[in-house]
Amino acid sequence: MAFNFVLGVLLLLAILVAWSLRILREYERGVVFQLGRFWMVKGPGLIVVWPVIQQMVRMDLRTVVLDVPPQDVITRDNVSVKVNAVVYFRVLDPQKAVIQVADFLSATNLLAQTTLRAVLGKHELDGLLAEREKLNVDIQRTLDLQTEAWGIKVSNVEIKDVDLNETMVRAIARQAEAERERRAKVIHAEGELQASEKLLQAAQMLSKQAEAMQLRYLQTLSNIAGDKSSTIVFPVPMDILTPLLEAVRKRNP
Repeated sequence: MAFNFVLGVLLLLAILVAWSLRILREYERGVVFQLGRFWMVKGPGLIVVWPVIQQMVRMDLRTVVLDVPPQDVITRDNVSVKVNAVVYFRVLDPQKAVIQVADFLSATNLLAQTTLRAVLGKHELDGLLAEREKLNVDIQRTLDLQTEAWGIKVSNVEIKDVDLNETMVRAIARQAEAERERRAKVIHAEGELQASEKLLQAAQMLSKQAEAMQLRYLQTLSNIAGDKSSTIVFPVPMDILTPLLEAVRKRNP
């Protein structure tokens, strides 16, 4: 009878020990509570958690990729857009992630949505489209500052898409076209200004030597008379034509 009792006790202890053993992987930690109070963080490897007396919450320390659903954002210049993003974070302090917040995944997701709307709402549409890297850093810092109390580290935030309605897309296209036309007109005006300056310099150089003007006349004739042209243009100085015209007037008063 005593032998059976001892055997039963040993069997019960063996079952109790087997039930108390836990195996935690390298990326896992166990937050252990003893009689409802926090005791310690265990793992990785083989640990012992005594039933009834102790309870364990298993925590995953790997990086979590959170896809933030599209959010309606009104920019500072009153433009409505839809923006979605991806948030990368991980648990650094398992104790805080269990004790300080009820569900850190849901809390981080909701906080990321509100932070995305709040940060992007402070910028204009042009900044939202052209300065994504800066906005990513601003959102990451704001999120990390708020989740630090939960033992969570936000390592990176990436804005994925910025969706605009068709009216705004057409307005942006017209703005870009007007900007290109403005640049073309400015470039054309600058070219005319430079050409006029060079022509003025050339005129000043030619006015210093009469032979230079004659050479310019000859070069102009060579440019006008091409290979297939039969037209010959020859400039006649006015000092030669003036006496002839006066003689014609005297004969025909």
